[in-house]
Amino acid sequence: MLDITSSPLYEEESETEMDSMESHGSVVAHLLSQVKIGMDLTRVALPTFILERRSLLEMYADYFAHPDQFVSIADMPTPRERMVQVIRWYLCSFHAGRKSGVAKKPYNPILGEIFRCHWNIPNVNPSDNAAEPINKLASDGPVPWCKENQLAFVAEQVSHHPPVSAFYAEHVGKKISFGAHVWTKSKFLGLSIGVHNVGKGWVNVLQHGEEYVLTFPNGYGRSILTVPWIELGGSVTISCVQTGYHATVEFLTKPFYGGKRNRITCQAYQAGDKKPFLVINGEWSGAMEVKALDGKSEIFADVRELGTERKLVKTVCEQDECESRRVWRDVTVGLRINDMDKATAAKCAIEQKQREEARLRKENNIPWQTKLFKETKDGGWVYIRPLVDRIHSSSDQTNVT
Repeated sequence: MLDITSSPLYEEESETEMDSMESHGSVVAHLLSQVKIGMDLTRVALPTFILERRSLLEMYADYFAHPDQFVSIADMPTPRERMVQVIRWYLCSFHAGRKSGVAKKPYNPILGEIFRCHWNIPNVNPSDNAAEPINKLASDGPVPWCKENQLAFVAEQVSHHPPVSAFYAEHVGKKISFGAHVWTKSKFLGLSIGVHNVGKGWVNVLQHGEEYVLTFPNGYGRSILTVPWIELGGSVTISCVQTGYHATVEFLTKPFYGGKRNRITCQAYQAGDKKPFLVINGEWSGAMEVKALDGKSEIFADVRELGTERKLVKTVCEQDECESRRVWRDVTVGLRINDMDKATAAKCAIEQKQREEARLRKENNIPWQTKLFKETKDGGWVYIRPLVDRIHSSSDQTNVT
């Protein structure tokens, strides 16, 4: 039996607040001497003390910190209700990855790095339509030790230049999956750092043949010379071509004077309509209200009242060498015990090994081979064996029999 346990090394709650940047003045001054406004920060070595104790691949898993909200999309009886539930899950998915009020940067994944985890689903009954017993292992899925009534997640760093991450989640019992690829571009903006997210995600509700395509907001690290904090900004879209339902979400950045942080506004439309049937306002880190047709407002979601479900991850000693927590273990230990020299040395060793492997591939003209995702003709990335393909394959075999 697998020993899947929690470790204080990786508990978000144990993450300590970062000191003011002013206490690291010489390091910050050296960093600023290397950069100019508008400069791409992709290849700039950032100081170790601003790092969060996890990889960016693991941070993407936090989109499913409320797995019950995600899988219940498949339970909604009408296209409109499914669209509303996609919006609810999406708007509630950002706060879990940003628990600290202080901005920290996750590790940049190395090429070929993989992160796997899964979740139990709280307060959700198994689908009556499940073709197999829902406590059966989904052994042909992305996390072979995950059961069909649990939500599985896998991510892979599929490209280094540009830095593209691909990730995929599925719940076999509910016949729902999510795929995404994201390329991050970081720029120095003077007193801020901007992270532009290029890419998209898609929710597949297989029982109804619906696909909801969505985009991601940009991120900003503000007040980088004092105590940095993070906010989201920009317009994103959510749309379903099969039903015609679509929505726009505005992540509003805080004005220079006054105003609140983390504000959002969302409008959802039915196909052909110019007037939204749903208008949502509030904060992605707190309460969001929906305005009904009669003009009255009610709570749409309040993330402060939602408990996050803990990720279930194999212990480091059981992981493959390419898995995130094993790759970055020594860096994580150094950060946890506040030994920045140890963390920096471990980080440099990882990066040097990556450069050396890239040099050898180039000298021997060996192309990089991804493990779990494949590139599409339009430059996107998809999981090699998504749930929809496995269901169709199983159906074909049953028909032949």
